[in-house]
Amino acid sequence: MKAVIVGTGYVGLTTGVALAYLGHEVSCLDVIEDKIKMLKAGKSPIYEHGLEELMELAKPNLQYTSSYEEAGIEEADVVFISVGTPQNPDGTPNLEYVKQAAISIGQHLGTKFTVIVNKSTVPIGSGNWVSSLVRDAMTQVDGLKPEDRFAMASNPEFLREGTALHDTLYPDRIVVGAEEEQALTVLTSLYRPILNQDFPALEFLPRPEGFGAVPIVTADLASAELIKYAANAFLSVKISYINEVAQLAEKVGADIMQIARGIGLDTRIGSRFLSAGIGWGGSCFGKDTAALITTAEEYRLPMSIVKSARDVNYQQRVWVVEKLLNELKILKGRTIAILGLAFKAQTDDLRDAPALDIAKHLMQRGAKVKAHDPVALAHARKYFGDSGIHFMDSVEEVLQEADAVVLVTEWPEYRKLDWENLKVHMKTPLLLDGRNFLTPSVVEQSGLKYIGVGRGHAKKG
Repeated sequence: MKAVIVGTGYVGLTTGVALAYLGHEVSCLDVIEDKIKMLKAGKSPIYEHGLEELMELAKPNLQYTSSYEEAGIEEADVVFISVGTPQNPDGTPNLEYVKQAAISIGQHLGTKFTVIVNKSTVPIGSGNWVSSLVRDAMTQVDGLKPEDRFAMASNPEFLREGTALHDTLYPDRIVVGAEEEQALTVLTSLYRPILNQDFPALEFLPRPEGFGAVPIVTADLASAELIKYAANAFLSVKISYINEVAQLAEKVGADIMQIARGIGLDTRIGSRFLSAGIGWGGSCFGKDTAALITTAEEYRLPMSIVKSARDVNYQQRVWVVEKLLNELKILKGRTIAILGLAFKAQTDDLRDAPALDIAKHLMQRGAKVKAHDPVALAHARKYFGDSGIHFMDSVEEVLQEADAVVLVTEWPEYRKLDWENLKVHMKTPLLLDGRNFLTPSVVEQSGLKYIGVGRGHAKKG
């Protein structure tokens, strides 16, 4: 089948490359010329495990362009809208890029029936809105009605940055929403290799052991759109819940690691997303929960659980400062080292990254902040070079004369650090593990004081 992907961010590029690998003819379109130049040179503008390798393997089926004319929309079976929807100050998503894409797609539609898919995370009801934009932008064709030429669909993504290709090829489910049966048929055919799992697995992206056929969930447009928001909100609530329990565990001298295991083995709860720490960040949870609350307010629904989850999450970033104040008493003039800038490991994404908020809070208290990240450092220097944070190239540099070190991102490299030799660079041997990522006994045997999240009896755990 022929597919056009409008937008080459995390979702668009991952989707396009995966579909090309599965044998479809794919054109990736982005109006940013520099991104297209990189892609044509075989370089990914984003950091994602296995992406450049798969780009090379899928090369015969891939085209990159910044031109709607060259993208081949008039011949496409499916056109995905995968552009950014950044958050407005009032919590609503900015849909300007979606609007521009919809109008441009409408202007370039041919006479062939095409399914236009909202892949971007958009508010409930956006399918109807995008459909109207496309209709208004279409040129008239004698003898053909708009419904003969296109149908609107929603196909929300459930990708985790750092494992986006794995999540694309081996998903828990595929959700497709549409009002027209023909649209559902086309998208089911497009995803057939994933649904059947009959494509050859890759050595660097192996199929999970025992992984079988993937279920497809078909729904109406509004339900598909709400599925995405409801899923992310639920996971956000789950993380904030375990963080709130961690606060109590710390007060009573319990260990949140043992508690999470104890409740996670209950099949009704499950162990995933029960890792206490400094909370979630990134491009999805914060933006999607805010959008869900804003949408609900239009119908006079308070969404108090989701609001509370957001409050708990962002308070975790302040908790770091409070912990350091408790230990150091005064932060003015202190040097605090931060390990990890990306909002999670295996990505260079700094959107809503806890590290940046923590650094801001510390600097407001008069502390000097130094930071290191094995992947996101160049990105951070480019976008936050004038923020007052001192970005360091090595762990040794970031720890030099530090009064404390805060581990923010769970990069595997940090688990292998030789703390016994590294502590000599520090003024005060104090480590705050914001992800409960390190083994407390190993850190303390190296001569540092270890502070975890909700780990009242960590030494025994």
